Amino acid sequence: MSRRIIPVHPFDYVVFGATGDLAKRKLIPALYYRFKDGQFDEKSRIIGVSRTVWTDAEFQKVARDSITEFVEPEYQDKKTIDRFVSILSYVSNDVTNPENWTDLAEKLRDDPKIVRAFYLAVAPNLFGPICEYLSKKGYYRRDARVVLEKPLGHDLESSEAINNEVASIFKEDQVYRIDHYLGKETVQNLLALRFANKLFEPIWNSANIDHVQITVSESVGAGTRGYYDESGALRDMIQNHIMQLVCLVAMEPPASDEANALRDEKLKVLRSLKPIKGADVAKYTVRGQYRGVTSETTSVKGYQDELPADKKGSRTETFVALKAEIENWRWAGVPFYLRTGKRMANRVSEIVIQFRDIPHSIFEHAEGAPKANKLVIRLQPDEGVKLFLMIKDPGPGGMRLREVPLNLSFAQTFAERTPEAYERLLLDVVRGSQTLFMRRDELEAAWKWVDPIREAWDASRDAPQPYTAGTWGPTGSIALIERDGRTWHEDDDA
Repeated sequence: MSRRIIPVHPFDYVVFGATGDLAKRKLIPALYYRFKDGQFDEKSRIIGVSRTVWTDAEFQKVARDSITEFVEPEYQDKKTIDRFVSILSYVSNDVTNPENWTDLAEKLRDDPKIVRAFYLAVAPNLFGPICEYLSKKGYYRRDARVVLEKPLGHDLESSEAINNEVASIFKEDQVYRIDHYLGKETVQNLLALRFANKLFEPIWNSANIDHVQITVSESVGAGTRGYYDESGALRDMIQNHIMQLVCLVAMEPPASDEANALRDEKLKVLRSLKPIKGADVAKYTVRGQYRGVTSETTSVKGYQDELPADKKGSRTETFVALKAEIENWRWAGVPFYLRTGKRMANRVSEIVIQFRDIPHSIFEHAEGAPKANKLVIRLQPDEGVKLFLMIKDPGPGGMRLREVPLNLSFAQTFAERTPEAYERLLLDVVRGSQTLFMRRDELEAAWKWVDPIREAWDASRDAPQPYTAGTWGPTGSIALIERDGRTWHEDDDA
């Protein structure tokens, strides 16, 4: 079955930070894919803005190179690429200099039927000044949209300051705080799985679910990214990506699929999280930092080895595991075990819903004890859903119980290419759909929960626990879950 393509209205998309890595690796390829699939055409415009002095032709060449490197070869069509780059133009602009803003006026169209969107792929300290100049120079419209990339602050106070600056110009219904995890097909399928199937919703509660695990692991290291040493895994992954996944797993059914109905329910989850502070931080959280490993076949640097000389001795965590609890009727007593890290055994993002044991087994003489059912939602790689069930192993000679998965592989079920997250999110901005974007109160509720953990770590004299690159993290993370009589799920196919 072919996918239905729904075109969007013509737009002017202004990308601040157009020479940066995000634009080259994600934004330009994503827009190209949507152009090739026919969701917009030459009636739209993409305008790059950066301090680098380029002509339109130079920006278009960079876009061609980006498509060559990051778009799958079978989707690279010369005529389509030529058509796509023809709608790209460029403005050299130091956004902190008010004298440099006049050239943008030549690129933007005044037609109110053309959607106007500003994508801020720049440092967050520039969000406020850019919004201010957009207003002062006459580029702001009440129907314009502004897209904010993370990080939106490093704690609640700084996040509020950034949001206040943006809010002085743009209303909340114009602001799109992007978290690319929410654009992943499997994340959205979590909503479909829960609320479009009678099978799951009646058992989606503490009476039937023993615990939930969320793992987001990366096999690559932090490298020399200065940003990462200032943020660490707690701010970089837990506060945004993983908190959003917790919300989608734990939220109550919204009244509709309207953006604020969905975000209201997510906010309730964040406000129901049991605070982790004081002595509880050492009990319910683990932070780690990877160290290098050298063998006959491989040599991997440790985090400290990758840092510049002035950063040696950094206590920044590259791994976090924690036990969270949601204090409401649906989830009382159900722990949520969360972990994320760099240089781990595999690159995998998944949600595991571990159901409770059956109350009584009738298979007294069977080989193999019944195992509790488990639902595994794989976000990356190899997106899919597995439901682990007990069956009888075929063959004569008595009852032999065996655990097998019902496996929904997206790649096998849907023959067509699955669009990446940025493809959906970029055009959701044009559509005016905020469903997959964070509202301000969500963001601040997440910071309010994370900040006490960060503060306790900063006050502690304990360094992050070391773990060897290529493993599943420090031993403390194993103890965190095993002292509750549980174990981390590690799929053989990961």
